[in-house]
Amino acid sequence: MATPRFEEIADDFSFLDEWEDRYRYVIELGRGMAPLDPVLKVPATKVDGCASQVWLVPRLEGSGRSARFDFDGESDALIVGGLIAVLHALYAGLDPAGVLAVDASEELGRLGLDQHLSAQRSNGVRAMVARLRGIAQSALEEV
Repeated sequence: MATPRFEEIADDFSFLDEWEDRYRYVIELGRGMAPLDPVLKVPATKVDGCASQVWLVPRLEGSGRSARFDFDGESDALIVGGLIAVLHALYAGLDPAGVLAVDASEELGRLGLDQHLSAQRSNGVRAMVARLRGIAQSALEEV
């Protein structure tokens, strides 16, 4: 279950034959995200388990099961900023149960990212996914 925006990224990936081009595309996706306000770069928004500096700031519109999930994020590494943008495309706009229903590993695997990221980057993606899923789970528990 992927959002239409993630499907666009998957389609774009299918037209890029070389991994160097795919990396450039991911980096461009990251450059398209708005930078975080520096006051949001605090320990509470920092994601542990990433080799790079990563901050994720959740936004829930509404409450409980009917909330709509969104987040802002930033990294000090270009490729990781792009991975944040890919995760944003995967989750933004879903309700909390929808976020939990997404199999991020499977969806990212469709892009081949599972095979082309370093072990450290893969660990970082898992840490970001865990943080986002935790936020969604907390929203469901508010019901």
